[in-house]
Amino acid sequence: MVADFLSESARRAKEALATVEARPGVAKPDPMLIAEGVRRNFGGVVAVDVDHLEVQRGSITALIGPNGAGKTTLFNLLTGFDTPNEGKWMFDGRNLEKVVAHRTAAMGMVRTFQLTKSLTKMSVIENMKLGATHQVGERWWNGLLPFRWNRQEEIIEKRADELLKRFKLDHMRNEYAGTLSGGQRKLLEMSRALMTNPRLVMLDEPMAGVNPALKQSLNEHIRGLRDDGMTVLFVEHDMDMVHDISDWVVVMAEGRIIAEGTPDQISANPAVIEAYLGGHQGKSLLEEA
Repeated sequence: MVADFLSESARRAKEALATVEARPGVAKPDPMLIAEGVRRNFGGVVAVDVDHLEVQRGSITALIGPNGAGKTTLFNLLTGFDTPNEGKWMFDGRNLEKVVAHRTAAMGMVRTFQLTKSLTKMSVIENMKLGATHQVGERWWNGLLPFRWNRQEEIIEKRADELLKRFKLDHMRNEYAGTLSGGQRKLLEMSRALMTNPRLVMLDEPMAGVNPALKQSLNEHIRGLRDDGMTVLFVEHDMDMVHDISDWVVVMAEGRIIAEGTPDQISANPAVIEAYLGGHQGKSLLEEA
């Protein structure tokens, strides 16, 4: 029953986006994340200049663009890992302007990185348990009193084991994270992010460094996030993946949003083709890619 409800939720998100006009900065029926006038300069270089962006709740939204377009910088700004020169952004109605990175995760907005951040000298299960938020034992006085945190520790470990099984990493449970392959580290980072029970998952190039055998598995896991009721925003260069799993695509170039639309609309958008291919004519973006 729950799975049917969540799948229905994902279907409704797709239907809602089908009514949205394909243009930069367009409003969405039920946005979870909103950015307004977010700008970031590095010296004389404008890295991000986003007038308006909304991410539809329950959808999988891809953020694409050429190298240097400002995608990862925008991720850093929205998640508290960097501070814009100006602008405001909101997550589920809450202003995040002065919210630091670890608090955004505790609020339900979590991100992964291009280069995985696993702690290589710790086991896979220990990496997972570190991802849980609101741990009682983090306060030093509670750490001295095991009866204050033992029960929570059992719950956290059970959740971690469930996620490792879901992501097919349970056989590596007690191995050092440093022994994992690049693709397995991506899976570990994604599964660890879910330890926070997030509502919005932001993935920065989840396919980077992943061998072809694992790509389809990652695609299925990302679809699974949406089917579980989460909203997904991801940066990616793999255009086949973008077209395969995205409900909506946002395109950046030179720090600005130049286009939005469904994957089919974006693949044939002249502004997107110009940004990626320097004005090649007669072929869609996906055909060239």
